[in-house]
Amino acid sequence: MQEGHRARMTTSSPVTTTDHAVLWRRDLLILALGFGLLYFFALGSYPLANPDEGRYAEIPREMVATGDYVTPRLNGVNYFEKPPLLYWTVAGCLRAFGANEWSMRVMPALFALGGVLLTYAAARRLHNREAGLLAATVLGSSLLYFILGHILILDMAVSVLMSATLFCFILGVREPVGARRRWFFYGLYASAALATLTKGLIGFLVTGAVMFFWLLIFNQWKRLRPLYLPTGALLFLTIAAPWHLLAALRNDTWAHRYFVYEHWERFMTPAASRPGKWHYYIWIVLAGLIPWVGFLWPAVRDAVRGGWARRKENADAWFFITWVAFIFLFFTKSHSKLPPYILPVFPALAVLIGAWLAPSWRNNVATRLRVGLGVFAFVSGALGVALCIVVIRPELVRMSAEQAQALRLPAFAMAAVLLLGGVIAPWLARLRGVRAALPAMVVTMALFYGLLIFAAPDIQKPGTKELAQLVQAQARPGDRVLHYREFFHDFTFYAQRVVDVVGFKGELELEEDAAARASGRFIDETTFRQLWTQPGRVFAVARKKDVKELFADAAFRHHVLAATRDHVLFSNQP
Repeated sequence: MQEGHRARMTTSSPVTTTDHAVLWRRDLLILALGFGLLYFFALGSYPLANPDEGRYAEIPREMVATGDYVTPRLNGVNYFEKPPLLYWTVAGCLRAFGANEWSMRVMPALFALGGVLLTYAAARRLHNREAGLLAATVLGSSLLYFILGHILILDMAVSVLMSATLFCFILGVREPVGARRRWFFYGLYASAALATLTKGLIGFLVTGAVMFFWLLIFNQWKRLRPLYLPTGALLFLTIAAPWHLLAALRNDTWAHRYFVYEHWERFMTPAASRPGKWHYYIWIVLAGLIPWVGFLWPAVRDAVRGGWARRKENADAWFFITWVAFIFLFFTKSHSKLPPYILPVFPALAVLIGAWLAPSWRNNVATRLRVGLGVFAFVSGALGVALCIVVIRPELVRMSAEQAQALRLPAFAMAAVLLLGGVIAPWLARLRGVRAALPAMVVTMALFYGLLIFAAPDIQKPGTKELAQLVQAQARPGDRVLHYREFFHDFTFYAQRVVDVVGFKGELELEEDAAARASGRFIDETTFRQLWTQPGRVFAVARKKDVKELFADAAFRHHVLAATRDHVLFSNQP
């Protein structure tokens, strides 16, 4: 059954082994150059966003500053929310390229590019060259994947590593006993360990559950042997265990915070305050798959044609359905929901869509693609019109008139690109076939994404970069820098220092760090007032709305040093 299935899933070719190797290298090079340009274009042209990018830049900065790569810290406070793999890689970029936006975003962009190449390799081995190229293109040009490839958060890294685990599994069980099968399984264990070091136990529990349920439901247990468990488990533990052990030995509260709160309470209870309806991720997946969303249903339908009656024949295709379904249901069940969490389903969806598109591409016939191209045209038109409405009537989305004015030119340009692309791609399909229509879709999205990057500084919420750089230039070693009633994650990175915080805790995990609680850096309003009147110089940063009452107090003498649209920097001395 396994050999017969493999014959059905692959396409024979008269070319030699050398020709295959050349094509592999050429395809990987073209994909790396094309998507490398897309993902690294203007990567450092906009400030770090609050709170996420500021947080995930500051933690590596503090690792480099303190030399402690075991205990992550945020503003000098132990931060046990996530394991350190991404922090380590970003810290390496910081040391190599300096403290700037480009160096901070190199790793998510590299992981995104790696995911595109990985998806190409897996889809090609499972199906054929066309499917590999198309699957990689679908993934790399999808809206959510592109956006998260430009943001410094954990989700791109863990998504790619979890996908590597599952790709290695399905490719490994297709191989006979031998060196290739062994290396696929070793890749599974290594990537699962790295995923665990990136975002915790979901790195192996979720991927392990996908594999288990596929083996159970479709009775594929015979294909599991051998799975090289003793040496594989040793490899997994060698990679994943050392940091967990060191973190536990050095921090008494780490185990409870990491295992109980972060892995259990955040999932099973509303502790994280990120609720969402049962259909929350349906809309994220549909929007995130733009421009390919119109091809999703026929791709899934054809992959499992025949349904349960042909489940053994279509077992490998059902693996990708299981992959998507379990991860979707897992995060839907969770009480903590955010759009990036669903990203691990996208490589599986890309393989399904790429495999479905491949025959049409090979024959250059667009008949099967009419509905999908129609959806692309509709979505492009609707999105283009929505962009125009938003900048003309910003009050509809609670956008300031100032922000809307700044976004008008890029919004109109993006709308024009989408509207033209939505017309041209279906027209080219009728005129010249699939090989003209699909590139037109990709070019449309590439131009749209380029304009989106151009508009990014005006889209994201204002940060404190300008104020932080002013403090970095003016503050002397004995001066104190405060955040008033808030903590601004990007400030500490740009100012290259930790700060004191007045009347705010937020996600600073003070309960996990007795030394931070005793440091005197986290103070109340009364202590702040006392400090303000002492001889030393004090800088304070706040949101404008948080200091209205304070500044209205005639007894509070202050000097405003600088202000942005939302924030103000003030001091007790001129």
